[in-house]
Order: sequence, then structure tokens, then C-alpha cells
Amino acid sequence: MFYRTAESVSPKHPDKLCDQISDAILDAYLAQDPDSRVAAETCGGHGVVFVTGEITSKGDVDIPAIVKRIAGKDTEVHTKIVKQSPEIAQGVDTGGAGDQGIMIGYACDETPELLPLEVVLSRNLNEFIYDKYPYDGKTQVTIAPDGTIDSIVASFQNVSKAELKEMVEKFIKDRKLKGKLELHLNPAGDWKQGGFDADTGLTGRKLIVDNYGPRIAIGGGCYSGKDASKVDRSAAYMARKIAVDYLKKRHAKEVLVRLAYAIGKAEPLEQTVIVDGKPEEIEGYDLTPRGIIKFLDLKRPIYEKTARYGHYGHEFDWDK
Repeated sequence: MFYRTAESVSPKHPDKLCDQISDAILDAYLAQDPDSRVAAETCGGHGVVFVTGEITSKGDVDIPAIVKRIAGKDTEVHTKIVKQSPEIAQGVDTGGAGDQGIMIGYACDETPELLPLEVVLSRNLNEFIYDKYPYDGKTQVTIAPDGTIDSIVASFQNVSKAELKEMVEKFIKDRKLKGKLELHLNPAGDWKQGGFDADTGLTGRKLIVDNYGPRIAIGGGCYSGKDASKVDRSAAYMARKIAVDYLKKRHAKEVLVRLAYAIGKAEPLEQTVIVDGKPEEIEGYDLTPRGIIKFLDLKRPIYEKTARYGHYGHEFDWDK
């Protein structure tokens, strides 16, 4: 065994604000037109938010209103939206993947969420603090080789080091955590300026937080702002579902799934599941984009909440 570390960021972190805006835009279009093709990218900071991308839809969405709901009513909003490229559309219209790529799914028996322990603890700590102090913040947990907690890092806007210490110690006590438990609380000092006032954000810049933590490789594609014709999102969710299924059926400790696609092609180029270190080909699933979308019912406006605290381990359909 070795040391294992994972971090989490609060929904008011600048990158997470951008993820939520992109996915809220996607939800708004899907609510009006479930067949919407959406690829929305958001960049924001210091009172200004830029939204750009390719959207083809029968819906009519007030993008600035969505931005202001999430980023603040005084936010200056700029948009540049065009229709989906016809060259991309011709491959997707026939049922092909909206892009090439490798998608990773993962499940393990370390936690009830079927996720790595360090990921769950860093996320739960962040949620615990954010519930009382809904501001910009980061948490981080390091697990020692013996499975106990080595150290905890927590930096939160508008929370003093003393208040943070009280909350972290309560979290430790409530969960009966053991170990060295070295605490690093607001290690650069208490801070008041956060979110878009302190830093810029960008859609898709917290990929490891969105996935399974740094211990598990990811395919590389961002989820937020993309409709399910983009296999970056839909096939990654399907890979998680397959990993969960195999973990339960095989009573395994760890399952990794790899799917690979070519743009415009429906069938995957790779469909591998690795169960406790032993690879085999996945069987029994329709892994075409249309098959995945139908199986997981991915044309619903369900995505803004996925952009808050990671896309796995929250009882989404792909987690069950």
C-alpha cells in the first residue's frame, strides 16, 4: 500500500461555478427540447462571464439569466453561440459518437458509495463545512498506508481558522476517524475574497474531482455543458454503471472499465472490464451512443446537480 490523497472543491469554487453554469444551460435546453445538441463552455471571473459553444435546439433559453442566478445578479455576461458543426452533426445524426475518446469507469468496495475512501472523505468534509459556510473552499485528505488518516487540509472563505478547527474536529469525531490526523487549516491564513472575486474559472478544469480522484486514470474528457450525444459524458456514465454492475455480480474488490470510440462510429473500439486485475471483454450491454442514452435516460434535465460534488457516488442512475 501507499499514501493516497484526494481533494474536493465547494460549489462556489470558480471552476465549479463555470461547470454549474454550463450544465444549467444544458438543462434549460433539454427541458424545452430533449433532442438538443449542446456544447456550452463557460469562463468567468472578476464580474464578467463568457459563454461560448455550439448549440442546435428548438429551445429558446435566456443564458444571461442562468449565469446571473449562479454567478450573481450584477455579473456582466457575454455570449457567442453558434449551431453545431454540420460535419460533426452528420456523424451524430446517424447514431455515431459525437467525438473520439477513451472513457473510464471505476468502482471499489472501500466505501458505500463504491468510491475510493480518500475521495469520499475529502468530499464529505467539504460538504460538511459548506453546509454551514456556503462559500468558496477546498478540502484534501491523505490516507496512510495502514488505512488511517495521515492529514487533512481545509481552506474556506469567510471561515476563521478557529471555526474551521472546530468543524474539522467534529467531522473527525462523528466519523470516528483514526490516525496521525495532522491538520492544515487555512494554511495561508484566513481569507475573505473568494469565488469569481478572487480567481477565474473555466468549465472542465476539475476533472479529477469530477471523477475518481488521482489514484484512478481518466479518459480526459470534460462532462459539463455537453449533451449525451458526446460520449465524453454518456459513455463515461455507462462505464461507471458497468463497473458497479460487475463489482456487485462478481463480489469484487475493484473494477475498472475502458471504453473507446471513434467520431461518427456507433460501436466502441474497445470495451474492456478489469475485475480485480483480470481483464475481459464486456458483454451484455448496448454500448452505442443511442443505446446508452436510452438505457440511462440521458435526455432529461438532470445535469446541474452533477456539476457540484462530482459525477459519481450520489445515487445517480449510473451509480446503482
